[in-house]
Amino acid sequence: MSKLYRVLGKRGRITIPYEIRQRVGFAYNDVLSFTEQDDRTVIVRREKICDNCKGTPPAVNKQPDGITLMQFLDGLSADEQRAALIHLSVRWAEKGGEKNA
Repeated sequence: MSKLYRVLGKRGRITIPYEIRQRVGFAYNDVLSFTEQDDRTVIVRREKICDNCKGTPPAVNKQPDGITLMQFLDGLSADEQRAALIHLSVRWAEKGGEKNA
């Protein structure tokens, strides 16, 4: 594996190289977490928010198994709740934010 370099932009943004995204399997809309390992190492992971997110058809005005969204969220760990918040925030922003609220 060769070393790849990218420059951190003035807004703190960086592009993960295509080769790494392909090899690791990162895809559009994935939720990534960043964990500081020591003073010079950061681990980037794709987070799994649910077991079958993409395979489950969206529910229309229906609560699966009779639970509310709040009950579902309360059943998640703090890390899972954080990942869900990030995912939902990204989706909301992509759909135009408050314009569609």
